[in-house]
Amino acid sequence: MTNWIVPLTVLALVVMSIFIYNSLVQRRNQVQNAWAQIDVQLKRRLELIPNLVETVKGYANFEQKTLQDVVAARNTSIAAPATAIGQAQADNGLSGALRQLFALSEAHPDLKANASFLNLQEELSNTESRIAYARQFYNDAVLAYNNSVHSFPGVLLAKLLKFVDNDFFEASDAERTAPRVQF
Repeated sequence: MTNWIVPLTVLALVVMSIFIYNSLVQRRNQVQNAWAQIDVQLKRRLELIPNLVETVKGYANFEQKTLQDVVAARNTSIAAPATAIGQAQADNGLSGALRQLFALSEAHPDLKANASFLNLQEELSNTESRIAYARQFYNDAVLAYNNSVHSFPGVLLAKLLKFVDNDFFEASDAERTAPRVQF
């Protein structure tokens, strides 16, 4: 009877290790998939911006600095590192530039009535909603993965196999504060 205890214990440890490893890999893959979804939506937004800028350029008295800021923020976003922190910083800058553009468009009734501008604004609004959803999905996947990496007994295997934490896609300080409205 005692001859079977050691081999059965070793077998149980091997099977448990396989299950833990597979779980860690699945969670890591979920994080990568969630990141890919954010990337798709960010690229979609980047593709819409040149059309928006060209539509707004038609209004000669529109503030050129705002258009330059949008173009510069888009270029920064394109060049940003493909990490959660790098993309979050670039995303926050681009969102701020677009908010400024839409705020200034309120002073131009002709632009606000332009069908192309309205369609692009609607597309960007829908894309922003998709980005927000993708960010939430990514952060949920990161939370589950990080919990697996730090929970016992997974932490033992995770450290041994170099599974490391992933960063959350976080809002900037500007996004955390409510805008101040003055009349």
